[in-house]
Order: sequence, then structure tokens, then C-alpha cells
Amino acid sequence: MAGKKNIFFLFFLLLWCAVSLCPQNASDAASGKEPRLGVWITVFTPEKVLFSKASADRLIGRCRTSGIDHIYLQVYRADKAYYDSDITDRSAYEKMLKEAGGDNIKYLIREAHKSGIKVYAWLNLLSISQNSGANILKKYGNQVLTRDQHGRTSLRKGDKDKLDKYYIRENQLFLEPGDERVRSYLASIAAEIMKKYPDLDGLHLDYVRYPAVVPFSPGSRFISHGLGYGYVKTNLDNFKKNTGLNARTMEGSRDNYRKWDDWHRDQVTTLVKDISGRVKALSPSAEISCTIVPSIERTHLVTFQDWTEWLREGYVDYVTVMNYTDDTKLLELNSGSMLLPEVEEKVYIGVGAYLLKKKTAVLKEQLSYLIELSPAGIVIFSYDDIADNEELQVFLEKNFKG
Repeated sequence: MAGKKNIFFLFFLLLWCAVSLCPQNASDAASGKEPRLGVWITVFTPEKVLFSKASADRLIGRCRTSGIDHIYLQVYRADKAYYDSDITDRSAYEKMLKEAGGDNIKYLIREAHKSGIKVYAWLNLLSISQNSGANILKKYGNQVLTRDQHGRTSLRKGDKDKLDKYYIRENQLFLEPGDERVRSYLASIAAEIMKKYPDLDGLHLDYVRYPAVVPFSPGSRFISHGLGYGYVKTNLDNFKKNTGLNARTMEGSRDNYRKWDDWHRDQVTTLVKDISGRVKALSPSAEISCTIVPSIERTHLVTFQDWTEWLREGYVDYVTVMNYTDDTKLLELNSGSMLLPEVEEKVYIGVGAYLLKKKTAVLKEQLSYLIELSPAGIVIFSYDDIADNEELQVFLEKNFKG
């Protein structure tokens, strides 16, 4: 009897050793934790995904063979609707309807779901590109555009002014998130998309930020030697009403500049919160994601994207770091720094395949690094760079197809 007990004891001891001493993350593929793979599809794609069922089928087929299970379909850009909108300029959608003979967004969603592929509507929000005739500007006027401390938008028109020899502006118009009319308008756009296409898996929010500038200033306290945005009457008035401070004339103390920076972050966060609330009320299961710039310092001090707060509060389900570079070492540094312990399960990494059209070996190197790093997801920009690259398609099939 004692011998049997010893045998059982030895068996359980060996079993315990095998379980406890085996590395938990020895193989992500074996544990089923390999990153999700997504792809961005622009409204300018030569593949013309929404202009025929055949193009949509071709996309879905490539996704199946490449292991892509997330599609980010651009449907709103420059305040133009590429979907069935009753709110803003739908001329691009009408052109698509005429050529396609119907609304292929619903078809694409339905067919993608049959293959287990999720589809998200991708929206460019605060950037309206160079569309000076945008519907929102016709509705509210140019006062809804954010401006720098010199009264300029981030759009460079005609000859550069004397300051542009020191700074590179983004060369596109940005809306001011500190204007309640802007937030309400964009939240209505997001809600309309979910109403018109209730089978969507969620929304992917892009350009949820203030404009960036090169070189950038690390916070408003360096504004004397850099550019900052938010200097538009509505935003300035609201800041003064809430803090008693005039951002143009206040004492240049660290505390005052921190309050001004915090105000910027609060405006962007309020926009994210408003959109999330509207969309979740319509579809509680809908996922909300946002793109962010690939730097902790810049998200906090330049673009004012308080993304860790968005994740903690549940305003978004995950974020995607736009880690676009042909410098693999930089990609590694940025990726590792953004995977903070408290939120790493909700951070996807975006890869700029468009920068590596003739450098497939470098692109594969970057993807291999990310596979080993194993973030929650990897997203490739963009579909066109997969569609015409057989070598990349083979790599993706080998590494991502389950």
C-alpha cells in the first residue's frame, strides 16, 4: 500500500514540475495567442473594393489565405461620406453606387462574416484633409478649425510664410475638438454609420488628435520656440471659463502650461467618450478602436491623445500604434515602449508596408519581430501593398493562417 502511495506521489510531483517549470509563453502559436492580423483599406485603393462584388470577393479571398481576420474599411474621410449618409457630402458614395449598381458595404460585411472575418468602419475624424469646402465648414464656418498661436491653420497654402522655414506643418485642415459643435457633428457621423450598417463589428477612429508639427515642442511651456494648436476663440473661451486663465496672456508658469495641456487632452478624450457612448448605446457589442502616434511622449505632449485613459475607462476597446517606418530598430523601440504592462493586451501595432514596397525583406523582418513580440494585434497599411506582393502573401499565409 505504501508503495502505491509513493508511486502516486512521484507521479503528481513529476506532473507539477512539468506544468510549473514549463515556460508559459514558450510558443504563442501553440497557446493560441498569436496576434490578430488586420489590414487597412483606403478609399483610394486601386483595388476598388466597394465598386463590385468581384472586388469584394477578391479581398475576402486574400484575407482568408493570408490569415487576415480584421478589415478596417475607410468610409469617411475629409468630411466626405463613402457610405449612405444623410448628414454630409455623399457624392463619393453616389459615384460608387452608380458604378457598383448597389451598396457593396453590406455585401462585404456579410461575406466577410461567413469567413470569420470582422469588418470595422474606418473614420478620419478631426482631419478634413485639404477640403476647404467641407460640409461642416459650410454649416459652422471656419471658426471650427483649430489654429496655432499665430492664427494659422495647419494647412500650408501658396507661398510659405516666414515661420515655415523653421517648422513643417501637416498641410491639412484640422477641426477643433474643444468646440462642442465639432464633437456633436462627428459623434452624429459615427452613430449614423452604425445605424446604417448595424452588422459592422465596430468603428475604427483615426485622426483623433491635434495636429503635429516637425520639430515638435514637448508641451506648451516651450511654445515660444515651437508651434501649438487650440488657439481658436471657442476653445480659448471655454478654457478661461473653466480655469479662469487666458491661454494667450497667462503667467508662463509650469502649472499654467500644464493646465493648458491637460485641457487639450480633455477635449480629445471628450470626443472619444462622446462617440463611444453614442455607438455603444446603439450596439453594445460594437468594438471601438483608435489609432495613435507611435510615441508615448508625443501622444501625451503633442497630439494630446490620452490613450491609456481611454483604455482604462473603457471608451475604446483597443488602440493601434501607427508604427510606420523603414527603420526596423526604431519599429522595435517604439513597439516595445508602447506595450505598457497595464494595457498591453489592448495594444495593436500598425506596420507601414507602403514605405517598403521595394523592401519586402525588411517588411518581413519587421513582421517577424512583431510575431515574436506578440502584441494583441498587427495591422498592415495597406491592402494595396498586400494585393500586388505575392512574396508577402506567401509569408502571411505561412505565419498567420491558422
